[in-house]
Amino acid sequence: MKKVLYLVAVTALVTSCNSSKLTPVAKNALKPIVVTQETPHDTDDPAIWINKANPSQSLIIGTDKEKETGGLYVFDLQGNIVDKVYPMDRPNNVDIAYGLMLNGKKTDIAVVTERKKDQIRIFSLPGLKPVDNGGIAVFEDSERKDPMGIALYTNPSNGKTYAIVGRKEGVSGEYMYQYELTDANGTVTAKLVRKFGNYSGKKEIEAIMVDNELGYIYYSDETAGIRKYYADPEKGNEELAFFGQKDFKRDHEGIALYKTNANQGYILISDQQSNNFVVYKREGENGNANNHKMIAKIPFSTIECDGADAVNFNFGGSFTNGIFVAMSNGKVFQYYDWNIIQHEIDKQSN
Repeated sequence: MKKVLYLVAVTALVTSCNSSKLTPVAKNALKPIVVTQETPHDTDDPAIWINKANPSQSLIIGTDKEKETGGLYVFDLQGNIVDKVYPMDRPNNVDIAYGLMLNGKKTDIAVVTERKKDQIRIFSLPGLKPVDNGGIAVFEDSERKDPMGIALYTNPSNGKTYAIVGRKEGVSGEYMYQYELTDANGTVTAKLVRKFGNYSGKKEIEAIMVDNELGYIYYSDETAGIRKYYADPEKGNEELAFFGQKDFKRDHEGIALYKTNANQGYILISDQQSNNFVVYKREGENGNANNHKMIAKIPFSTIECDGADAVNFNFGGSFTNGIFVAMSNGKVFQYYDWNIIQHEIDKQSN
């Protein structure tokens, strides 16, 4: 019965989209397994939390961006809202890190940008207990604040955890601020460790993704391309790659990473005005880790998608080889079985 309801929801969204000015969903678009319950306002960005002790109890954390009455919503794998932090003042993007040490205990955290308060909020998982003393200010030394994008990096060599924060607008070369997150008697504090990141000046930078194992940061310079840097601040601020300039209709948006093994996998980036995701190899091309060429362009049922996340993990049920979660216009998130995405990638890249 639930799958029937989800298909009805997708059909309703597609019908609504095709009757408005929004980009129509392609007839051959991949279909989600689950469409979540609607949030009150405007979904934007999801993150996947793996419950390793009980995978079927894993959670999707998503933002509902609205001034003063927005919130951080928690969904189960069936798409039901099971928890929330409300109200928040225009929460924008969210990311998750595992094992931050707080009071001597490894703690999983969700970090969200709260735009209209110029801060980030940090909550422990799965219970969404605030561990930030009410919020941590960002971009304090700049007149250009308005934080939007967020990605977390845990350095596998030393265990340090960092938050990489983007904003509505900023100076090229210093668009991103990177903060080290540390414990102060059970409360998270943040120390600014670097400013970096080129900017085209064309629109804005929102979507940020980190590859922990390979040590890279990727972000979408909207209407321009995708930029790549080292995640470890000790390795400097050299731009390693700037790709995807000609592969998108207009806005480069949400970025998701799917790992097939320790060193290989796929980077999927929302081509927002085409309702496609453009796919690149995580490991690069021809032995060059920074040579990223489009290998597939896949139509999804998402409507003008802002944010996405993916993970390779056996959750059981319909997601034995992982899950791909993407925001869709209509106050929802959509869950996709990775197997159908992999089939499409294989078909286009072989």
